[in-house]
Formats: sequence, C-alpha cells, structure tokens
Amino acid sequence: MDSGKQLTGTLAVAVFTAALGSLQYGYSLGVINAPQKVIENNYARALGVWSERAAVLSENGTAEEGEIPEAGKHPDVIMYWSLSVAIFSIGGMLSSFLVGFVGDLKGRVKGMLMCNVLAIAAGLLMGLCKMWKPHIMVIAGRAVMGFYCGLTSGLVPMYIGEIAPKAYRGALGTLHQLAIVIGILISQVIGLDFVLGNDDMWPLLLGLSGAPAVLQSMLLPLCPESPRYLYIQLGKDKEAKKSLYRLKGQYDATSDLEEMRREKDQADREPRISILSLIRSSVYRKQLFVALMMHLSQQLSGINAIFYYSTAIFARAGVAQPVYATIGVGVINTIFTMVSVALVDKAGRRTLTLVGLGGMCCCAIAMTVGLRFQNDYSWMSYVSMSAIFLFVSFFEIGPGPIPWFIVAELFSQGPRPAAIALAGCCNWTSNFIIGMTFPYIQAWLDCYVFILFAVLLLGFTVFIYFRVPETKGKSFEEIAAVFRKGRKTQAQIPKENTEMQQLKTSTDA
Repeated sequence: MDSGKQLTGTLAVAVFTAALGSLQYGYSLGVINAPQKVIENNYARALGVWSERAAVLSENGTAEEGEIPEAGKHPDVIMYWSLSVAIFSIGGMLSSFLVGFVGDLKGRVKGMLMCNVLAIAAGLLMGLCKMWKPHIMVIAGRAVMGFYCGLTSGLVPMYIGEIAPKAYRGALGTLHQLAIVIGILISQVIGLDFVLGNDDMWPLLLGLSGAPAVLQSMLLPLCPESPRYLYIQLGKDKEAKKSLYRLKGQYDATSDLEEMRREKDQADREPRISILSLIRSSVYRKQLFVALMMHLSQQLSGINAIFYYSTAIFARAGVAQPVYATIGVGVINTIFTMVSVALVDKAGRRTLTLVGLGGMCCCAIAMTVGLRFQNDYSWMSYVSMSAIFLFVSFFEIGPGPIPWFIVAELFSQGPRPAAIALAGCCNWTSNFIIGMTFPYIQAWLDCYVFILFAVLLLGFTVFIYFRVPETKGKSFEEIAAVFRKGRKTQAQIPKENTEMQQLKTSTDA
C-alpha cells in the first residue's frame, strides 16, 4: 500500500486536535473588534471617567448632542483600549522564539498540552474581569493569550507538517489557516450585540477564547507523537514505527524509516542548530530569506488592515450595517481557504501564491479608485466593496495559508524548529507594526492608503516569481538541491562541498 496516499482516522483526529489551537488563535484575533464600544464604556466606568448617569443617558438616547463626551474619546480609555489590542501581538512576538524549545522539550503533543494551561488561564482572566478592574484583567488576559498563540502558531504547522503524508502535506498544512479563519468568523458572529457583544455578556465573549484549549486538552492524549521527533530527536525507532502505523495504518514503513535514519545520521553529525546559528549559516541563508519574505508578504499585503478596520472601511464606503459586511468578509475568507485546501496539492504552492498576490495588487488599486470617487458616483461604493471581498478571496487562495507550512517544507529536521520560530516572530512583529501604524498611515494618505499596499504586493509578486521554487510533492533533498544550484556560480567550490554534505540528507517531510 502506498504510504504517501494513506489517510486514517487517527491522522484525521490528530490534525483536527492540533488545528483547535489555530481555531483559538483566530478567535482571539477577531474577538476584540465587534464589542469595542461596549468594552470602552466599561473601561471608562472602571477608571471613573464616565459616570453611570452618562451611560444611562447615552443608552436611552436622551442626551443632547455634544452634552456627554463619548467614553472612547477619553485619553485614558484610548490608551487602555489600544494596549488591549496591541498586547496580544507583543505576547506572540515574545513567545514565537520559544516554539523550537517547547517543541523539542517534551515533544510536539506534550508541548501543545503544556501551552493549554496558558490559554485556560487567559480565558479565566478575561471571563472574570468584572470581579476586579476590567481594563487590567483584560490586558493581562490578552497578553497571556498572545503568548499562547505565538507558541501554537508555530507548534501546530510543525506537528501537522511532520505527521502528514507527502501527497497531502499541502492540504493538511492549509488546515491551520482554515481553522484560523473559522475562529475569526465565530468570534464575529457571537460578538454581535444581540448575542454576546453586549454590556452583560462581553466578559463571557472574551473568556470563551480559552474554550478550544479545554477540548484540545481532552483529545491530545489520543494523538500519536510525531514519528520524526521520536526517531530523529530521541532515537526511539520502535516508538517511531508504532507512531507511523497509528498514523498511516499497516503498510511497509521501510522507506519512511530509512529516510528518517539518514536524516538522523546527518543531524548527529551537525551541531544543534539554534536561532543564532541559523541566522549566521550561509547554508540555509536562501531558504531563510525566502521563508521570511513569504511571511512578510502575508502581513504587509494589507490584509490585517482590512481585518482590524473592516467595519470602519465599510462604514466609509456607505454600508448601512457595516458589521454584517465584516461578517460577510469572514464567510468569504472561510470559503476561499477551503478552495486553497482543495487546490494546493494540485496547482502547487508557488502558483497559488503568485495568483493570490497578483490578484490582491489589482484589488488594492480598484479599492483606491472606489474610495476616491465614491462621493462623485454612487456606484463606486460597490466597486470598493467588491474589491474588498475579492482582495480577501485572493489572500486566502495563497498568501494566507501557504507561508505557515512552506517553512516546514523548506527546512530539514535540524534547523526546522529554529526556522519556524524566526518566521513566526517575523509574522507577529509585522502584524504588530501594521496594527499600530495603519490608523496613522490612513490619516496621512486618506483614500490612497491601499496604493502603498499595491506597491508592496507588486514587489512581493516579483520576488516570489524569481526566487521561490515549487515544493509540491518534493522531498527536502530535492528542495535543498534547488537552493544549492545558485551557489555554484559564486566561486565557493571548497565551501560548496561541505554545504552539499550538510544538505545532502535533508529528506522528505
């Protein structure tokens, strides 16, 4: 039976369980948007800058215009609110460096299990925030949740990439992003004011971000550890074989074990690759540059500007109920990520990324035209709205899901944890920068803000066209050979021999 084509119940359970961590990441990303006004009012009350009388008058609509200042306009409220949003990314930036350490310490499965303590603690901090000072409790909870999400956004693609059969590596790798967008959509729907996004229920809305961790903690003991971790890291060949049989059913595991043996021999001959030595290494420089550029193209495409500020963008485009248009974006997000799951192992990673980035570049230009002329022609608001929906569709076809798992494909077992940690930190840092600077850039460039993203998207498209190889269906050995080719022209022949030796046995994921 062909080991590359095996899909078993155990593999499905393992991938589903791991992806619950990604669902939680998506939920935490999206949950803070819808109830912004409600949370600002609660912060203002807790800080003593907004009286109960003002709250009642504004809710009843009996206040004269301009008589009562909005709670969200107070500088203290603005500061605490901004911190509630931004601290999530700061937590992720810090913990993304620890992905390799946590993954290697106790293994991929126990690593995810250990992290769930953080997620449950964060959920309780936010869910019980009214028992003390809500602004302090929410910021603490968001910081801990960000720290958890930084770890899970590295551990989940690492685990799935290591257990997936080669023929399905792309599709299963894309499930990380699918779970993220489903999480965002769930948070948008239950964040509506008549569900949980209201004055009474908002702590529960935030607290629920710890719920998937409870389910994941119950399912993780049923999941086999990564065979590659067991064999290459721990040298436990019997356990690795048992894990392979659990994941793939009964089949001839000789070729898989032989690949892992060659990779282990190689790893034993090389010193352990830390983040610092990976940055310094000339052997992996090209792969690392490609991995970081893929993650930058995801974050600097402007997609987070749309996710964070979509409600405001739709309101500006003249939509009567912008929050429902934002949920529409979430639905399209989910649908097109499913399209990517179906296409990624047929069309290939490089092709889908190029189509996605090129399409987004055109949409960014169309969005700018729509926003610029919407006051002159009423139908232009439909142009900018259609451009937003298409922009999101193109993002989820390639630039959204692919960077997360392509890093695991570009590197062998030795440098993989360090590479995933670096790429994750790059992703979180650029996410944080966009989140903090977009309102200022928007104020400066006004309706031309997406021209900036169009220029960046064009640059990333050109880079990927010339520098990124196709990894579909290839072993690590074949991928490494593509990156090796370019160095022969650099008159480094003595060094070349050692580099070829180092990379020679980087085998199939």
